[in-house]
Amino acid sequence: MADASTIAKDVRRDRLIVLAAVVAVIAVAWIYVVIRAQGMSDLAAIGVATQIQIKAWTTVDLLLLFVMWTIMMVGMMLPSAVPLILNFTAEARQEPHQAGVLAPTTALVLGYVVVWTGFSVLATTGQWALHQAALLSPMMVSTSPVLSGALLLAAGVYQLTPMQYNLLKRCRQPLHFLNLHWREGTGGAFVMGLEHGAYCLGCCFVLMGILFIGGVMNLLLLAAVTAFVLFEKALPYGNIAGRVSGPLMIAAGIYFLAQP
Repeated sequence: MADASTIAKDVRRDRLIVLAAVVAVIAVAWIYVVIRAQGMSDLAAIGVATQIQIKAWTTVDLLLLFVMWTIMMVGMMLPSAVPLILNFTAEARQEPHQAGVLAPTTALVLGYVVVWTGFSVLATTGQWALHQAALLSPMMVSTSPVLSGALLLAAGVYQLTPMQYNLLKRCRQPLHFLNLHWREGTGGAFVMGLEHGAYCLGCCFVLMGILFIGGVMNLLLLAAVTAFVLFEKALPYGNIAGRVSGPLMIAAGIYFLAQP
């Protein structure tokens, strides 16, 4: 049986490998998002983007939009799951019957991503519906003050609800989550990823609606929402973020609804 110093050394090595892999995945996702956003800006500059609003969407358009949302969610949401992933890696290394940590850690991440892939299906469907109703510009920005106000009000009110607070509390306690939900093996790790992803989705899904206000491909807005989610889920005092942001979003929503 390995001694404590050997296990500690293995844990440090595993965590470094896993962290490097997760950072690489996040970086690739953001590179895609930046390239996609720049491409849309270029189309808008030459006036081609107006055709997007006019023509009916094909199945290929919907599939490409789904891919965009999925990769975007990976880039935005995976950073906030890093504490869970690293803690899981350390715990898995110390399991007596665990042959290795890379396979179960990968399964955990895949489970988490699957949940946000499911959300991407809903986001794609929602964007298509808004497009059909002519409520989005070619640059995927809300053209309706009523829509913008409603999305902000919904996000602000939800930030103040006990449900959001309780789900956020679970997201902010990765070790507590692992202790309560631990399952053996790679399949068990995948289920744990699904469960934690479900908590994260329940905590953040309403917030994602504000992307339609400033633009789904607005890089500054995407970065701001990503930073907010990371702060709220993983950093000190993040649990008060909703208590501060909620009233601000409600006030902004009322402002939009008051527009003529």
